[in-house]
Amino acid sequence: MKKVRIAVMRKVCHKDLMEKYENPIEHACDMEEGQIFLTEGWKRPDGFCESAWETVSPFVMALAHGAEDFYDGWMKNKKSAMISCNDGFRPVSFLLEAMDEEQEKIM
Repeated sequence: MKKVRIAVMRKVCHKDLMEKYENPIEHACDMEEGQIFLTEGWKRPDGFCESAWETVSPFVMALAHGAEDFYDGWMKNKKSAMISCNDGFRPVSFLLEAMDEEQEKIM
C-alpha cells in the first residue's frame, strides 16, 4: 500500500454565512495552510481533523491502493485529488497525492 501525502492548500472563511446561520463556536479548526500529513494506511494522521478525515479518507484509501484518474482526467496528476472538508462555513481544501517509493524516502 502506498503512502498518501495530504497538503493543506487553502482555508476559506464565509463570514456572511457564519453570521447568518452559525451558532458561535470558540474553536472550530486547527488546519493551517501549508501543513503536510503523511498517511499510514487507513489510520488518520495525528493532528488531522476528524471531520475532514471522514471526507478525504475514501480518496486516501483509493490512492493508497493504486487508484488514479478520478472523474476521467479531473486532475493533471492522475495520482492525486483535490478534496475539501465538509464544513460549509470554513472549508479547507486538501491536495492528496499518492507517493512512490522514492518520494517516501525523501519525506
